[in-house]
Parts: sequence; structure tokens; C-alpha cells
Amino acid sequence: MLLAALTVVGMRTLAHRYDRAVSKEQLLAPDARQARTDLDSGLNYLIVGSDRRAGAQGPDRSDTILIVHVPRGMRQAYLISVPRDLLVAIPPDGAGYGGGQDKINSAYEHGGGGEGGTRLLSATLTRLTGIRFDGAALVDFAGFRQVIDLLGGIRMCVDTEVRSIHTGTLFPPGCQQMDGARALDYVRQRYDLPGGDYDRQRHQQQMLRAMMDRAAQTNLRGDPVRLDRVLRAVGGSLTVDTNGVPLDDLVFALRALPPDALHGVQLPSYPQTIDGLSYVVLDNGGGGLFDAVRGDRLPDWSRANPRWVNRL
Repeated sequence: MLLAALTVVGMRTLAHRYDRAVSKEQLLAPDARQARTDLDSGLNYLIVGSDRRAGAQGPDRSDTILIVHVPRGMRQAYLISVPRDLLVAIPPDGAGYGGGQDKINSAYEHGGGGEGGTRLLSATLTRLTGIRFDGAALVDFAGFRQVIDLLGGIRMCVDTEVRSIHTGTLFPPGCQQMDGARALDYVRQRYDLPGGDYDRQRHQQQMLRAMMDRAAQTNLRGDPVRLDRVLRAVGGSLTVDTNGVPLDDLVFALRALPPDALHGVQLPSYPQTIDGLSYVVLDNGGGGLFDAVRGDRLPDWSRANPRWVNRL
């Protein structure tokens, strides 16, 4: 989506050129993969962002899990955030992990992180939702720091004052310009926020919307050197699996998707303590959300369930 926003003019030429900057891997498990991707139909993608930072110790877990649904016609896109603590059944990975009940972000760790972790996470989500994916992307959100800086920063609106547990930075209420480091620090916060991790999910959705807004507003096409740097930074932050669809075809198909067509969706769920551990469990099996995604009826579901739709 961001590549499409940046390459409106001469899109096919630019997308083909920067296709080489994006790493390609098999990110989807066989049973989580759509048999054939049809760009004229509704599309479903898995986006995974790792919380691994340079020098960090401990397990490599998925800090961000998004299901992106693009309805037929490609005039809208829905960002469905999956809570990191969602209790799920993780299947065996065939490489030593035997499967079991756990938080969904542990699937990435049990699969070994990286490509293997994303494959096990995709299999877990397909088992839970019945959704087969048209592609996936593994995102280095630390790399997005450079992208935001090259765009000249993004505008984020803080609704509740919060102090970073990572840097001690105070984020006062109000709309403000943020550079890459400040924006990524803000969207990682969940403690001391009224909605906890649900607020963090919404803030991450807002950051992606703000990046697309900024890309559309910035006259990068009049500055070829800067455009080249931004596109290379975007490409360098991604590992993708497009299910056999050439990246330039996918970018070209998304050309008509405006930034204000992004909608944030919260998975119907609620927190629950089980055996002394904090989890998130599905509310009424997801409240029909998964059926709506599979049936390409998410716009109708969103209008009928405004409680679970975030303003971006």
C-alpha cells in the first residue's frame, strides 16, 4: 500500500525496479495459503512485525499481527489487529514443536521466528479463522523508523497522556509531529493506557494510516533522489510472500486505494485471567468477523458492529 502511494506516476516501472529491494520468502504454511490469488476478488494478507531489536536478549516474538482485508474493487482496506495475548491452539510445526494451547504471539517464537515463525503463525490463524491468505509480509518496524524520517515525520494524535516504559519520553495529549523514533516508541506503549493492548493496536493502525497520508502529501516524485531513498528503505524493511503474484502487478492493482480508505478493526475479544496468567479470548467466536472476511462482506459487518471499528 505504501509503495502504491509513493509510485502513482510511472508505477509499473518503479515497482519493477524496487521489486529487487524486497526479500522474497515462503512465509505462508501450505494449508494457510490461498490456492490461487485473483486480484479481481477480495484479498487477505497477513502482516507480522517482530519485536526483536538489535542487541535484545530473550525470545523473538511477534509484536504486531495484522490481517489486512481488501474487498473486491480495491477502494477500501481493513486492518484487523490480532491481540498478541489471544489464546489459541497452535498446531505442530513439523520441526520439533508439538503444538498446544498458548498465546498467539508465541506461535512466532515456537516456529523459530523469521520465516519459520511466520509460517507457524499463519497456520495458527487459518486454523482459528478459516481464512486462507493471498500473501504475507514480515515487517522490520525498526526499519520503518528510517522510512518515517525520510518522509519528514508523521502526524499522530495522542488521546491519552502516556510515558514510555522504554525511553521515559512523555507523550502529552494532542496532535503532534513525530519523527521515526518517537512514533515507533509511542505505538509500542500499552501500559497505563485505558484500553491497554487494545489501545496499542489502534495506535499501530493509526501510524500506518499516517505513513500513507504523508506519502500521499509529500511531493517525492519531484525529488527523485529522495524518492529513491524512501522506496529502498520501504523495500529493505519487508520480506514478502505474494503467492506467485508479481509485486509490480500487486502494487498496480492497489493504485486506486486512497489513504482515507483505511479502516481499523478490533478483534471481538476480552481479557481473562486463566491459572494466574493474562490472556485474551474471543468474544462469541469472533462475532461473525471471520465469516465476513471469508465472504468478502466486511464493510457490512463493520457498519453493523461499530463497537469494534477504530477511527484512524
